[in-house]
Amino acid sequence: MGEYADYLYEEGLCQQWEDPDFEDDSLAEALCGRSRRTMSDTGIVKLKNVRLSFPALFEAKSFNEGKPKFSAVFLLNKKTNAADIKAIRAAIEAVTKEKWPKGVKNLKPSCLHEGSEKEYDGYGEEVMYLSASSAKRVPVVDGDMSPLTEEDGRPYAGCYVNCSIRLWAQDNEYGKRINAQLRAVQFYKKGEPFGEKQADPEQEFEKVTDGDEPESDLL
Repeated sequence: MGEYADYLYEEGLCQQWEDPDFEDDSLAEALCGRSRRTMSDTGIVKLKNVRLSFPALFEAKSFNEGKPKFSAVFLLNKKTNAADIKAIRAAIEAVTKEKWPKGVKNLKPSCLHEGSEKEYDGYGEEVMYLSASSAKRVPVVDGDMSPLTEEDGRPYAGCYVNCSIRLWAQDNEYGKRINAQLRAVQFYKKGEPFGEKQADPEQEFEKVTDGDEPESDLL
């Protein structure tokens, strides 16, 4: 039942049993290997004012030929987000002990990594990063709690968000490790967008006035 429960949980199929209106807690435990109360508490961490990287929040994307998922990477500054990093590490330890109370060998690196491992915008020695994903689309809201869509243009890579994640223990043919399931994202504040900077018209052109002859740098 353990590996099947992990599969159900990773695919978001256990989330329906978290509904407080669903009263059959025994069925939740039978299907997902944990009670509704345990599922609601263990491993959930809420992060505040973290920087968003590689967001796939409105359309599921596939990486490394895997199944399409909704996902994001969150950058945590080691100073300003020190409390968040501490909470994540505590949750990783709690989930690990719950899954393997007698200890575990050959545990792969968890979802929390040193920023110096990557050479992308916003990464570096001063941050850590956490990858989270979900098979199901998660709620994405603005600061006032109104729902956001892709057409709103936020959240975007480089902005700051609040998010809710759930850490869970993987134990299958791909190995043992602690993953993060994405639960919800809230836009927090603007930030310098990652990637190629948008051209500034003021730097690229001069004002055109009537009577000016068109010129081209190609001539």
